[in-house]
Amino acid sequence: MEWTDEGIVLGVRRHGESSAIVELLTRSHGRHLGLVRGGAGSRMRPLLQPGNTVSAVWRARLDEHLGTYVLEGTRMRAATLLGASHAAYGVTHLASLARLLPERDPHEDIYEMLEQTLEDFDAAGEAAIHLIRFELAMLTELGFGLDLTTCVASGVTTELIYVSPKSGGAVSRQAGEPWRDRLLPLPPFLRETDDGQSGWSDQDLLDGFELTGRFLLRHVLEPRGQKHSDARAGFINAVVRKPLRMELIPSPGGGGSTRM
Repeated sequence: MEWTDEGIVLGVRRHGESSAIVELLTRSHGRHLGLVRGGAGSRMRPLLQPGNTVSAVWRARLDEHLGTYVLEGTRMRAATLLGASHAAYGVTHLASLARLLPERDPHEDIYEMLEQTLEDFDAAGEAAIHLIRFELAMLTELGFGLDLTTCVASGVTTELIYVSPKSGGAVSRQAGEPWRDRLLPLPPFLRETDDGQSGWSDQDLLDGFELTGRFLLRHVLEPRGQKHSDARAGFINAVVRKPLRMELIPSPGGGGSTRM
């Protein structure tokens, strides 16, 4: 068995004296592991850093085997990314999100989005918006997408400024007014009508992370016995001045309820 693909390095762990097992998110073969001979050596270390894009040749006798990788760097961005605290945390968190995908199951749209996210990760605020949108995309890819285009209560498509914590659907200003204290804010940069020119505040970013974090916990992480990665909290703290405390967000079953 042999194939050639491009992939983004998610993680590396030592194997034996000199080899390493490398985890890639590949364009056409999904999240895929392989053995790199000599991967634990200093010569290969700069290549095998999370966030780098590589050209990969994978070989194995049978498809179900671990197989071996021969890798060549095509976009060596890790040194730049790891030089900023928000980017170092962000790359680690992006890798943890990618690991939610089934192994060897192709997700080309997620691959494209991950690469675009890493390419535009220098500015902290822009990086935060990319990461929030990536978390939304992961929810959709895993079957729990949020409908942020139509009001779940009235069907209108304008003035969508809230999200129902029950359904994950957008709620318009008028329909949500009676329950505004129980609804989640929909940040301007996630509204289809926003042209992206008005900028954003720290609170907008926190609202975005609260939104995606709530539904990732409910639908994806908690059913697997997992929680948000420490890197996610580190990223948020590096990007905004006040940290997001997910444990302070009321659970869906607690407190008041909405009709949305």
